[in-house]
Amino acid sequence: MKQLKKDVQAVVRDLKILAQKTEKIVKKLETLEKTQASKAPRPKPKKKPVVKKAKGKSPADTVLTIFKRRKKGIDVKTLKKMTGLKDSSLRGVIFRLREKGVIKSEGNGLYVRI
Repeated sequence: MKQLKKDVQAVVRDLKILAQKTEKIVKKLETLEKTQASKAPRPKPKKKPVVKKAKGKSPADTVLTIFKRRKKGIDVKTLKKMTGLKDSSLRGVIFRLREKGVIKSEGNGLYVRI
């Protein structure tokens, strides 16, 4: 009976030691998770393709330079992203260029330089 009691005490002691070791491991894992979470790569903001405006250059000139680069034409959505113009301004520029005969419409929202 004394031997059994000693064996049980030894098991209890070993279990306490194992519990302490697992607590240390858990703490180390938590600190690793925190450092990895802070080092996680942040997504880079998307760069918008913007045509650099020269001083004294009108919106119509900016739009024309874009049309000169695009042989197959360009749609309004892409043109808006590239110029940074508002919808109303862009519509006015496109209207004036169409009236002058510089560009023509190839479909819904698609324009080509003549």
